[in-house]
Amino acid sequence: MARTKKEYLFIDGYNITNQWKTLRNYTDSIENSRNKLIEGLIEYKAYRGINVIVVFDAHLVKGSNEKKEIIAGVEVVYTKEHETADSYIEREVTRLGRDEIVQVATSDNAIQEIVIARGGTRLSAEEMFQEISRTKQEIKRKTDSNNNNNTKLANMLDNKTLEKLEKIRRMID
Repeated sequence: MARTKKEYLFIDGYNITNQWKTLRNYTDSIENSRNKLIEGLIEYKAYRGINVIVVFDAHLVKGSNEKKEIIAGVEVVYTKEHETADSYIEREVTRLGRDEIVQVATSDNAIQEIVIARGGTRLSAEEMFQEISRTKQEIKRKTDSNNNNNTKLANMLDNKTLEKLEKIRRMID
Protein backbone atom coordinates (compact mmCIF):
# COMPACT_ATOMS: atom_id res chain seq x y z
CA MET A 1 0.00 0.00 0.00
CA ALA A 2 1.37 3.41 -1.00
CA ARG A 3 2.13 5.82 1.80
CA THR A 4 0.28 9.12 1.68
CA LYS A 5 2.66 12.05 1.41
CA LYS A 6 2.51 14.65 4.14
CA GLU A 7 2.09 18.24 3.08
CA TYR A 8 4.35 20.95 4.51
CA LEU A 9 4.22 24.72 4.13
CA PHE A 10 7.29 26.66 5.25
CA ILE A 11 6.89 30.39 5.75
CA ASP A 12 9.91 32.72 5.59
CA GLY A 13 8.57 34.74 8.53
CA TYR A 14 10.29 38.11 8.29
CA ASN A 15 10.22 38.05 4.49
CA ILE A 16 6.42 37.73 4.66
CA THR A 17 5.92 40.29 7.45
CA ASN A 18 7.99 42.80 5.47
CA GLN A 19 6.04 42.16 2.26
CA TRP A 20 2.44 42.19 3.49
CA LYS A 21 1.04 45.69 3.91
CA THR A 22 -1.37 44.44 6.57
CA LEU A 23 1.57 43.30 8.70
CA ARG A 24 3.76 46.33 8.03
CA ASN A 25 1.06 48.41 9.75
CA TYR A 26 2.34 47.05 13.06
CA THR A 27 5.44 49.23 12.99
CA ASP A 28 5.20 49.71 16.74
CA SER A 29 6.39 46.18 17.33
CA ILE A 30 7.94 43.43 15.27
CA GLU A 31 6.41 41.06 17.82
CA ASN A 32 2.91 42.26 16.88
CA SER A 33 3.67 41.60 13.19
CA ARG A 34 4.89 38.09 14.03
CA ASN A 35 1.83 37.39 16.17
CA LYS A 36 -0.61 38.59 13.47
CA LEU A 37 1.12 36.39 10.89
CA ILE A 38 0.96 33.39 13.23
CA GLU A 39 -2.75 34.04 13.94
CA GLY A 40 -3.54 33.94 10.22
CA LEU A 41 -1.48 30.78 9.79
CA ILE A 42 -3.26 29.04 12.68
CA GLU A 43 -6.61 29.49 10.96
CA TYR A 44 -5.11 28.46 7.60
CA LYS A 45 -3.52 25.31 9.07
CA ALA A 46 -6.70 24.32 10.87
CA TYR A 47 -8.78 24.63 7.72
CA ARG A 48 -6.32 23.17 5.19
CA GLY A 49 -4.97 20.43 7.47
CA ILE A 50 -1.35 20.78 6.40
CA ASN A 51 1.83 21.13 8.46
CA VAL A 52 2.71 24.82 8.73
CA ILE A 53 6.17 25.89 9.87
CA VAL A 54 6.98 29.60 10.14
CA VAL A 55 10.68 30.41 10.44
CA PHE A 56 12.07 33.65 11.85
CA ASP A 57 15.72 34.72 11.64
CA ALA A 58 17.54 35.01 14.91
CA HIS A 59 20.97 34.71 13.29
CA LEU A 60 22.05 38.16 14.45
CA VAL A 61 21.04 37.55 18.06
CA LYS A 62 24.23 36.88 20.00
CA GLY A 63 24.25 33.49 21.67
CA SER A 64 20.79 32.51 20.47
CA ASN A 65 19.99 28.82 20.18
CA GLU A 66 17.40 27.40 17.83
CA LYS A 67 14.02 27.60 19.48
CA LYS A 68 10.86 25.78 18.38
CA GLU A 69 7.38 26.10 19.77
CA ILE A 70 3.97 24.91 18.69
CA ILE A 71 1.24 27.55 18.77
CA ALA A 72 -2.20 26.05 18.11
CA GLY A 73 -0.67 23.50 15.77
CA VAL A 74 1.63 25.88 13.89
CA GLU A 75 5.34 25.22 14.40
CA VAL A 76 7.23 28.46 15.04
CA VAL A 77 11.01 28.31 14.66
CA TYR A 78 13.57 30.93 15.66
CA THR A 79 16.90 30.09 14.09
CA LYS A 80 20.14 29.90 16.05
CA GLU A 81 22.90 32.49 15.90
CA HIS A 82 24.55 32.59 12.44
CA GLU A 83 21.68 30.68 10.79
CA THR A 84 19.21 32.47 8.52
CA ALA A 85 15.62 31.42 7.93
CA ASP A 86 16.66 30.68 4.35
CA SER A 87 19.34 28.20 5.42
CA TYR A 88 16.97 26.53 7.90
CA ILE A 89 14.27 26.19 5.22
CA GLU A 90 16.81 24.93 2.69
CA ARG A 91 18.00 22.26 5.15
CA GLU A 92 14.45 21.12 5.92
CA VAL A 93 13.41 21.02 2.26
CA THR A 94 16.50 18.91 1.54
CA ARG A 95 15.67 16.60 4.48
CA LEU A 96 12.09 16.10 3.33
CA GLY A 97 13.25 15.78 -0.25
CA ARG A 98 10.80 14.48 -2.77
CA ASP A 99 9.23 12.12 -0.22
CA GLU A 100 6.77 14.75 0.95
CA ILE A 101 4.83 17.65 -0.58
CA VAL A 102 6.70 20.84 0.29
CA GLN A 103 5.77 24.46 -0.40
CA VAL A 104 7.72 27.50 0.70
CA ALA A 105 6.27 30.99 0.97
CA THR A 106 8.91 33.66 0.38
CA SER A 107 9.68 36.40 -2.09
CA ASP A 108 13.41 35.67 -1.82
CA ASN A 109 14.44 34.53 -5.32
CA ALA A 110 17.47 32.55 -4.15
CA ILE A 111 15.49 30.35 -1.75
CA GLN A 112 12.70 29.97 -4.34
CA GLU A 113 15.20 28.53 -6.83
CA ILE A 114 16.62 26.15 -4.22
CA VAL A 115 13.14 24.95 -3.26
CA ILE A 116 12.18 24.27 -6.88
CA ALA A 117 15.50 22.48 -7.53
CA ARG A 118 14.79 20.18 -4.59
CA GLY A 119 11.30 19.24 -5.76
CA GLY A 120 9.25 21.74 -3.77
CA THR A 121 7.00 24.51 -4.94
CA ARG A 122 7.12 28.14 -4.00
CA LEU A 123 4.61 30.84 -3.26
CA SER A 124 5.55 34.50 -3.37
CA ALA A 125 4.52 36.66 -0.43
CA GLU A 126 1.66 38.03 -2.54
CA GLU A 127 0.49 34.54 -3.57
CA MET A 128 0.54 33.46 0.08
CA PHE A 129 -1.48 36.53 1.02
CA GLN A 130 -4.06 35.66 -1.66
CA GLU A 131 -4.16 32.03 -0.48
CA ILE A 132 -4.81 33.10 3.12
CA SER A 133 -7.50 35.54 1.93
CA ARG A 134 -9.23 32.85 -0.17
CA THR A 135 -9.16 30.47 2.78
CA LYS A 136 -10.73 33.08 5.06
CA GLN A 137 -13.48 33.65 2.48
CA GLU A 138 -14.15 29.89 2.22
CA ILE A 139 -14.36 29.61 6.01
CA LYS A 140 -16.76 32.57 6.15
CA ARG A 141 -18.95 31.10 3.40
CA LYS A 142 -19.13 27.75 5.15
CA THR A 143 -19.87 29.20 8.56
CA ASP A 144 -22.48 31.56 7.09
CA SER A 145 -24.06 28.62 5.27
CA ASN A 146 -24.03 26.49 8.41
CA ASN A 147 -25.54 29.33 10.44
CA ASN A 148 -28.32 29.76 7.88
CA ASN A 149 -29.05 26.03 7.90
CA ASN A 150 -29.13 25.97 11.68
CA THR A 151 -31.70 28.75 11.89
CA LYS A 152 -34.31 26.82 9.93
CA LEU A 153 -37.28 25.86 12.05
CA ALA A 154 -36.72 22.18 11.25
CA ASN A 155 -33.28 22.36 12.81
CA MET A 156 -34.60 23.87 16.03
CA LEU A 157 -37.51 21.51 16.76
CA ASP A 158 -37.49 17.94 17.98
CA ASN A 159 -38.85 15.11 15.81
CA LYS A 160 -42.12 14.78 17.76
CA THR A 161 -43.00 18.43 17.18
CA LEU A 162 -42.01 18.18 13.52
CA GLU A 163 -44.33 15.18 13.07
CA LYS A 164 -47.24 17.10 14.62
CA LEU A 165 -46.59 20.08 12.34
CA GLU A 166 -46.46 17.77 9.32
CA LYS A 167 -49.87 16.28 10.28
CA ILE A 168 -51.34 19.77 10.55
CA ARG A 169 -49.86 20.72 7.16
CA ARG A 170 -51.46 17.63 5.57
CA MET A 171 -54.85 18.48 7.05
CA ILE A 172 -54.68 21.96 5.54
CA ASP A 173 -53.63 20.72 2.08
